[in-house]
Amino acid sequence: MNRRIAIIEDEEAIRENYADALKKQGYQVNTYADRPSAEKAFAVRLPDLAIVDIGLGEEMDGGFHLCQSLRQQSPTLPIMFLTARDNDIDTVCGLRMGADDYLTKDISLMHLIARVSAIFRRIDALDKPATKQDEIYVDQLSMNTERMSATWQQRNVGLSLTEFWMVYSLAKHAGHVKSRDHLMQESNMVVDDSTITSHIKRIRKKFMAIDPHFNAIDTVYGLGYRWKHDQS
Repeated sequence: MNRRIAIIEDEEAIRENYADALKKQGYQVNTYADRPSAEKAFAVRLPDLAIVDIGLGEEMDGGFHLCQSLRQQSPTLPIMFLTARDNDIDTVCGLRMGADDYLTKDISLMHLIARVSAIFRRIDALDKPATKQDEIYVDQLSMNTERMSATWQQRNVGLSLTEFWMVYSLAKHAGHVKSRDHLMQESNMVVDDSTITSHIKRIRKKFMAIDPHFNAIDTVYGLGYRWKHDQS
């Protein structure tokens, strides 16, 4: 089964560069230069993944509006922002709108393909039985790398791909301090320190929505972050 990917990007050269790279991996790719043309196509048939730029032509936040529209059509459709806008506000806005991932355009094509593959691997794994090799358990946290799923107190934590790998990196080495550079390496992203801080805040909020007393992620000032074993 060929996965169908939609790329919504207003710059033709960039749009076609992404499309060519993904087509070489066997994906079926459709491209759109603006929000109206994409929405018209999506009203007929949704893709398996939407890769969206934020600024679309004269619409400074056209990608955000498109994301909202897609979420209304499907709560589970994978959406990835791929944009030159790397500030903390845009990252938080994109993730709050339900995007599965937020990447900046300085990411390599190899990393982009890896992130796309990870999204589809998560989808394909949903119906597969879990194996012990794919799972880690730390106190009340359970994570499955094949399903890309995380639970806290046996309740699902809705983590984006980036958030998942950040939590996995911390939990896998519980008690050890992980620097921001290490977290970026684990998540295949290159962002500034404020964006890492924003991701950590979002992760904490998601766990605290389940458990108001959650405090497993320590900030070790000047060094990075640590997952604590004992929350008592």
